[in-house]
Amino acid sequence: MAAVAHATPYETFVDIEDQADLDDLLAAGDITTDTYDELLELLANGVDLNSADRAQLYALPNLTYEDVDAIIAYRDAQKGVIRDPAGLVSAGAITEGKLLGIAAFIVVRAGAAGLRLRGVAQAMTRYAPSDGDSDYEMPPFASRGRFGLFKHLRFGYAATVSRLQIGDPVFDPNRDALIAARPGTQFHLPKLYVQYETDDVSLIAGSYRAGFGQRLVFDNTGRYTSNGFVPDDQLFFSTDLATQCRESGAELPSPCVGAPRYRYVTPDWRWSQGLFGVGAGLHKVPVGTGWLQVYGWGSSSRRSVYQYELYDKRKCVDSAGRPKTPYDDMDPNCAAPPVFVRPDGDLLEPTTRHAYQTLPNVFRENLAGVNVGYFADRRNSVGLTGYYAQESNLLDGVDLDTQEWSRIPIGGVFGAGGANLAVGRGPIDVFAEFAYTYDKSPDPDGPIEGGGGPGAILRITHTHKRQEIEGVFRYYGIDHENPYSRPISQSDELDGSRARDEVGGRVRYTQSDKLYSVRAAVDVWSPLTTMRDESILGKKRAQLKLDTYVRTDVRTSHETWAGLWLRYQDKDLQEGGKDECFEVSTEENEVGETIPCQGRQLTSTARVSYRPNRLLNLSAMLEHQLLDDEALTMGKKFRQDWGAWLIALWHPQPRMRVRGRVRYLDESSGLLGGDDANLETSLSTVLDVAFGLREKDAIRVRADAKFYLDDRTSTDDREPNPDFQLWLAYEAKL
Repeated sequence: MAAVAHATPYETFVDIEDQADLDDLLAAGDITTDTYDELLELLANGVDLNSADRAQLYALPNLTYEDVDAIIAYRDAQKGVIRDPAGLVSAGAITEGKLLGIAAFIVVRAGAAGLRLRGVAQAMTRYAPSDGDSDYEMPPFASRGRFGLFKHLRFGYAATVSRLQIGDPVFDPNRDALIAARPGTQFHLPKLYVQYETDDVSLIAGSYRAGFGQRLVFDNTGRYTSNGFVPDDQLFFSTDLATQCRESGAELPSPCVGAPRYRYVTPDWRWSQGLFGVGAGLHKVPVGTGWLQVYGWGSSSRRSVYQYELYDKRKCVDSAGRPKTPYDDMDPNCAAPPVFVRPDGDLLEPTTRHAYQTLPNVFRENLAGVNVGYFADRRNSVGLTGYYAQESNLLDGVDLDTQEWSRIPIGGVFGAGGANLAVGRGPIDVFAEFAYTYDKSPDPDGPIEGGGGPGAILRITHTHKRQEIEGVFRYYGIDHENPYSRPISQSDELDGSRARDEVGGRVRYTQSDKLYSVRAAVDVWSPLTTMRDESILGKKRAQLKLDTYVRTDVRTSHETWAGLWLRYQDKDLQEGGKDECFEVSTEENEVGETIPCQGRQLTSTARVSYRPNRLLNLSAMLEHQLLDDEALTMGKKFRQDWGAWLIALWHPQPRMRVRGRVRYLDESSGLLGGDDANLETSLSTVLDVAFGLREKDAIRVRADAKFYLDDRTSTDDREPNPDFQLWLAYEAKL
């Protein structure tokens, strides 16, 4: 499914060399998780300076549309080929700082490569001492490779060996429920692709992603602006250890009690579920003074689903035997079906149930889409995009569908269609997209009606002399349910959909100079479902929400930068207070309905970066948060969280990097009596060393340690404490 969206330019100036630098930015709070995911995808696939269009270039961090147009103009002047990106600086297209900032994300493919195989292969593994107390045959392992032949042919893969994934579920008629084997060592090849792309044609087969327009109709690329296909070979990992025991009591008592409940081991590498099939596109078909682009794509992929997202339509019926919907939370027959642990011997032997597991290969998703666009020039275009998808049940003997809060719409049939346009004149660019969705979600006898609904987004940018201001206005209807929609939106959801039930606007401003930078944004929006009666004038009003930040960085000397970042979030401008919650997404009232939090949070961050030379970079950061947390402060005060970071990066040799990071986190300083039995207090350390073995090979060794210092029950019983992990990665270039 699609990832969530965020903003470009990002919250800070991005200047990285590899994923470890991204990890530092995320750990230090410089970027959000959304931004991290976008940059990680961009870092993995890169942007080809010689073939990328305006939308694809704008996805690069730190660039404005003025920069993008200057890059394209320079490329045109070089007859379509940029052989050395440094020429962009000497020609005045972009500054040296911006070139260094995008260097890790760009690729330059020029000239025929013939039959010589080129590319890179990686192998990665992890180990924790707590793994030695388990029955695992081997540690988790992952490998990824990207290769090329000739000038335009590329192919790649991603493979893993997992230990914590359960077996494929099947229906057990004896229990009238699902059953699946316990986790064990398994080999997976989730990503495999081959791509042929020229200036005129784009062909791809295997695992890939696609996105168009303002990402309202279809996008799952992870980029802020996209237009076309992107190969998919991404693997993800969690830096924290994972719970080893995930079973609940059933015919036998749960084994996850006492010490096993808090036993942690190294997690597996994970992957997101993209498209798997074929796609074809024509970039430029001359039409008059402009050109057409035409894309078509199809996918047939197996979907894994979190076990509690499902329900059994055979059992979810009323007293007359008529089908019901999973909206009836009071009926246990409409809850998620149990998933029993497959016994090692006779299937009739007593057993337990799986808990908090993702079930592999539950549905097959068949999808087809098309995009047609006319470009008068690179800044002025109109287009149409549409897709249709259907989920089919892969498990015999049971009729599974999804709960209302799943990203997969109830009914398993969905799609969307719409139109987009782009108009550019001088320093102003206007982008818009309108969409209408289609699904078979039933009417839950409430304010949400199935069948599909409208959505629209308008984005306007003004760029001039290293300044850019962007205004975004958006409307996503209550019935606008589209799991492949990823436009600009806030993180609150309605029934698993983020770009739904929202009307709002955002203004974002960036300015950069050699001596300072300013980044600021104000976003105000309202969920449409919160309209309710008010005693004042007998009118209705919407719940208004606010997210705003301002960040300034100033160069105080040749070696030192100082920064201050303030962010204020309010989940209800008219109802907030210390008797509200902010972090907890929902609370239950006496009838079991969910009530969204309405609290506030103020985050203040100060940072100093010291770089005496090109070999050493030191950073220190202090963060303080005030937030509403009525459950822990009894509504008498704000909860206060503190965080402090020290980060060091050292280049003793051209092909060697040493990175160290220390973080202290205290979430209990604002609680009554200083109680630290409810929230986390911890100290984390990272030491990461990467060095070249030969001319094209490199090895990376990383050691993580995390000390839990609070008095929570989960900390007292945690095994191990401290957490310790050792990482090893090898990379070979051809």
